[in-house]
Amino acid sequence: MTEPLLHSDRRGAGPLAVLLHPVGLDGTFWGALPDRLARTHTVVAIDMPGHGRSRPAARPGRMDACVTAVAAVIEAEAKGPAVVIGLSFGGMVAQNLALARPDLVAALIPSGCGGRIPEAARPAILARGTDAEAGGMAAVVEGTIERWFTSGFRATPAADAVRRRLLADDPSGWSAAWEAISGHDALDRLGAVRAPALVIGGEADAATPVEAARALSAAIPGAELALLAGAPHMMQIESPDLYAAAIEGFLARRGL
Repeated sequence: MTEPLLHSDRRGAGPLAVLLHPVGLDGTFWGALPDRLARTHTVVAIDMPGHGRSRPAARPGRMDACVTAVAAVIEAEAKGPAVVIGLSFGGMVAQNLALARPDLVAALIPSGCGGRIPEAARPAILARGTDAEAGGMAAVVEGTIERWFTSGFRATPAADAVRRRLLADDPSGWSAAWEAISGHDALDRLGAVRAPALVIGGEADAATPVEAARALSAAIPGAELALLAGAPHMMQIESPDLYAAAIEGFLARRGL
């Protein structure tokens, strides 16, 4: 039997909900959300290519390759279509999955991400990967933590767990993800999305401005927008109750 490209953890029963994590983390970094959703859903938390227990990512990293790998997991579950919840990198993959494979997406919930990476920003995005390949993950970790959490949270055990995960990452897998992110450009195509959608932004997100969340929401027909007070980029970790409640409320309103 062929080893699957992506590792995933499964819990709960009911309609399928798939979780796509941020760059550098893995499927264990979702705070309280998996256990809360597992009361009503089958929750599958995926390790993205080159992350966690998944196989190494091909180089250069490509968004379409990430989409294909995630689609294979959903198809293998045979419970689809899925509520697809993605944060940051995972939210970008979720958008592209909804466009490429609408048959697999029952609802789209991107958070902490915009609809595109501006062309002018792409060299800086790629540098986050090449800096790690040149100097190791220690060269990029503290700058990442500063973008991801508020200043008062950076010394907590939860932030330290994120540091340890990042320091243990393979720089090639990290860089492949940034290569995929650099090519993210879905905004002008999102008018084709027909799945119910909720865009979640953090009002204290230093990595993805609230304006990007608003633009993403406006681009998806009928999308709801939830802006979480005081929440940073890693809202699922620093603001777990607000984040989970926003998702649970959306799913309840939409009967999903």
